[in-house]
Amino acid sequence: MLTLFPEKIIPTRTFCAGETGLETKDTLRHFKAMGFRGTILTYAKETVFDHKTNNTHGLGIAKSEKNKEATGSAVEHCANIEAWRKGTVETIGLLGEGDYLALKLTGAGPTVTEAFAAGDLPPQQMIDALEEICLKSRDRNARILIDAESQHFQWGILRVTLDLMRKYNRDGYALVYNTYQAYLKSTPTTLAKHLTAASEEGFTLGLKLVRGAYIASDKRSLIHDTKGNTDDAYDSIAQGALRQEIGEFGAPNGRPFPSVNLFLASHNKGSVVAAHQLHKQRTKDNLPTVPVAFAQLHGMSDEVSFGLLQMKGSDGTPEVYKCSTWGGMGECLAYLLRRAIENRDAVSRTGDEYTALKAEVRRRIKSIFSFS
Repeated sequence: MLTLFPEKIIPTRTFCAGETGLETKDTLRHFKAMGFRGTILTYAKETVFDHKTNNTHGLGIAKSEKNKEATGSAVEHCANIEAWRKGTVETIGLLGEGDYLALKLTGAGPTVTEAFAAGDLPPQQMIDALEEICLKSRDRNARILIDAESQHFQWGILRVTLDLMRKYNRDGYALVYNTYQAYLKSTPTTLAKHLTAASEEGFTLGLKLVRGAYIASDKRSLIHDTKGNTDDAYDSIAQGALRQEIGEFGAPNGRPFPSVNLFLASHNKGSVVAAHQLHKQRTKDNLPTVPVAFAQLHGMSDEVSFGLLQMKGSDGTPEVYKCSTWGGMGECLAYLLRRAIENRDAVSRTGDEYTALKAEVRRRIKSIFSFS
């Protein structure tokens, strides 16, 4: 029996890189050995808002800290923010060159989430932590993906992310990416506003595109009515970016397309294969396009990941990543809950993934003998 990863008999190792730094580094080495360009790694603290119950749950909420802040005057130091900062900085230390850091800003606790829920910027302590994280990531030659989260918090997250892109995406590439959820009806309008800002202010827009992971807790009316609508929205944005044609940007007699770096996170094989083929063809024909990378979640859709790896050409594209998280069992609970919802059709994919694994083994054996 071929074992690709060391396994523990606990659910975290199905979707998470490890509970400790040593376990996590070992998993990241395995991803590299399998041919992935690198890893997207996040520290597993977050807050999820359930629209149905109007309650928040997840790590990052300490009741004693929240009560203290609610009764005190101006908060000068928040222990939750500091704990999140330390965990995130430790995560940066696990990254290799070319890896990505994924940030869940709500993991910093109630002082931050209350600001986000009001559409405001977080406290200065959080802004300072984000500045430190950006600088440390840049020094390590790693990039940052700001995750989309519950819509209850998202407008505040968008504000701070746009400010970070304005400041740090000034060297012709995106250090910081915002995550756009294709299942939201509002995403085309949000993206158009951010393209306008990038065009007028001269920074590179980091565009990470996902379908969406909060369908179980977000307000249903905000989300497209059908999966087909979401698929169409995803492909329209992805292929529009690759053609440098979104709305008025890149259109005949429209506005010039701004600098964009694209990251496609998707388990939909049709979407990612079509995107890679379009990018490859436009590059071959010397047509304008944007840099693009691809990612799938750790423990999910390996047939998609391996299929992309098998398409890799002499230019090193497509660049494929695995997205994982790390931390203790408690810190991973909210993350694992969403993974379970997304993975509910895993049984139907088992045959495809087994076939993909066999094909990947054959590919590796063939590559070994080709160099002998």
